[in-house]
Amino acid sequence: QVQLVESGGGLVQAGDSLRLSCVASRRSFSTYAMGWFRQPPGKEREFVAAISWRGDSTSYADSVKGRFNISRDNAKNTVYLQMNSLKPEDTAVYYCAKQGDYGYDSWGQGTRVTVSS
Repeated sequence: QVQLVESGGGLVQAGDSLRLSCVASRRSFSTYAMGWFRQPPGKEREFVAAISWRGDSTSYADSVKGRFNISRDNAKNTVYLQMNSLKPEDTAVYYCAKQGDYGYDSWGQGTRVTVSS
């Protein structure tokens, strides 16, 4: 079981930027795809972005396309989520997750992002 630890959340104003980080505990990190999800207050968890194991393929939810960028540094066992032009509707707890054979099977504890208007 891989452990994932997110960091980088906080309280920002609309239009600001934040970079979230997620560090994985295992060296095998470079062999699996990773994703970012978020859960807004009172809502279900939703997909935000994903990146392939080599980092050469990414995908984004329509709501963040053009504003967020997912990247990874396999030498540091870390995946990032750069969030620009933040909006109040981006307020959520953000989670990183490891993709297994049958879906995302390991999750971090989450980091809270609050965007004030």
